[in-house]
Amino acid sequence: MRLHPRNAHLRRAGFRAATAVAALALPLSLAAPAGADPGTADQRRVMASITAPGAKRHLQTLQSIANANGGTRASGTPGYAASRDYVAGQLRKAGYNVTVQPFEFPFFQEKSTALLNQVSPDPATYRPTPPDGSSLGDFATMTYSGSGDVTATVQAVDLTLPPAPQPGSTSGCEASDFASFTAGNIALLQRGTCNFEDKARNAQAAGAAGVIIFNEGQPGRTETLQGTLNQPGLTIPVVGTSFAVGEDLASPAGTVVRVRTDTESENRTTWNVLAESKKGRADRVVMSGAHLDSVLAGPGINDNGSGSAALLEVALRTAELQPQNKVRFAWWGAEELGLLGAEHYVANLSEADRARIRLYLNYDMVASPNYAFKIYDGDDSDGVGSPAGPPGSDEIEKTFEKYFDALRLGHVGTDFDGRSDYGPFIAVGIPSGGLFTGAEGVKTAEEAALFGGTAGEAYDHCYHQACDDLSNINDRALAVNLGAIAHSTLTYAYSSDLPGPETRTATTGAARTAAAGHGHGHGLTK
Repeated sequence: MRLHPRNAHLRRAGFRAATAVAALALPLSLAAPAGADPGTADQRRVMASITAPGAKRHLQTLQSIANANGGTRASGTPGYAASRDYVAGQLRKAGYNVTVQPFEFPFFQEKSTALLNQVSPDPATYRPTPPDGSSLGDFATMTYSGSGDVTATVQAVDLTLPPAPQPGSTSGCEASDFASFTAGNIALLQRGTCNFEDKARNAQAAGAAGVIIFNEGQPGRTETLQGTLNQPGLTIPVVGTSFAVGEDLASPAGTVVRVRTDTESENRTTWNVLAESKKGRADRVVMSGAHLDSVLAGPGINDNGSGSAALLEVALRTAELQPQNKVRFAWWGAEELGLLGAEHYVANLSEADRARIRLYLNYDMVASPNYAFKIYDGDDSDGVGSPAGPPGSDEIEKTFEKYFDALRLGHVGTDFDGRSDYGPFIAVGIPSGGLFTGAEGVKTAEEAALFGGTAGEAYDHCYHQACDDLSNINDRALAVNLGAIAHSTLTYAYSSDLPGPETRTATTGAARTAAAGHGHGHGLTK
């Protein structure tokens, strides 16, 4: 992606904030204000109260919640419910109109490490992928697999071995594939043209005691499958393997295998937390959001305690102001399972309510230890990946650029790739933007020259792991981005010239489908 010059003079066409909010000073010290310099005495006083230590206190609370609840704040766990209560309680005390929005979602947890052994004729133990995903083994439990411990004969179902030059296996895709299947056997299936869910359900309906799905075998389709069955409902063990393991188990006929999985797979309830200012025009809603849930493997202090805490601090400190436009904040549930909270929220808005949301700003991971300052590429000027956002997204990008440029801080673009909760908003034409400091991706030499840190290493080496705790926060990145969040919030709260068309139908903008979660490795579907 294109690097933006450190001192580039960027203007946002038509930008006229009623209070002349501008990023004139941002102390990088955690003891000093982290924000813009608004135009009135009251706003200056409020902005001076927005400090990184305030956001750090919220992070400390989220860490304590995780510590008290098995080391996690994932949706569907007590740690998430406690996080919800903390955020909602703070917002109510500050005087916001707070809504806690429940929704059901498919919960899955692998409780202990799975097992896959060949019992005969050639005894072998295959390496498991542990529940925390810290390494990739010879096989992995499929998301939404049932539990069980089964020793039985493997029965191949419509395999193509050796594999065809191009992908196209239909193994297990039709119920008729199992016409001669012996109930109680373990079905051995090959990746191909239909969903893993369809294959597994057909096998279960035929009486299979377990299912092994192996990769198809063409170049790029040989590694261990980390797949999802899309939803709860399977009651038997289902694992994905490499092509090599599948080929090994396919011959000779009569091979006996033991497979064991230990999972929880069920529908549970989780919540979004929404807070809205009592003042401001209801037909001009300025919305910001961050996902509140962690993954099961850890406390999620950078991902995404950082965005949640920063947004909460901005909301609390600006609560007493009387904005020109309605200001709405959101903390999303079940983002880590596929943007489910944001999708639920957007899907349940009326067309009129969608049209009232004039823009959406997203903050997901804003304090990565090996950070880069990344701004969502609303105008697709980088020419990478997804197209430009809905009309107005380009103006949002320039607002953030103006902030960083005023501080003489470098910044780069980041693609609208559907990895976070902006996805459902841009899918219905709502102008969007936001900030990101990097996840499992590797920092480039150019970025290291611009931001410091270490080239060739991940932005967040604890991404989706138990070590994503308070020690995984870069304080400078948190302070800078907290200021950017405060700046954008106040800019749009008081602006008479919001990004995008003045009137907009809910379906304006590029047609999009949000990716299945934040690129978080939730698994292939087929």
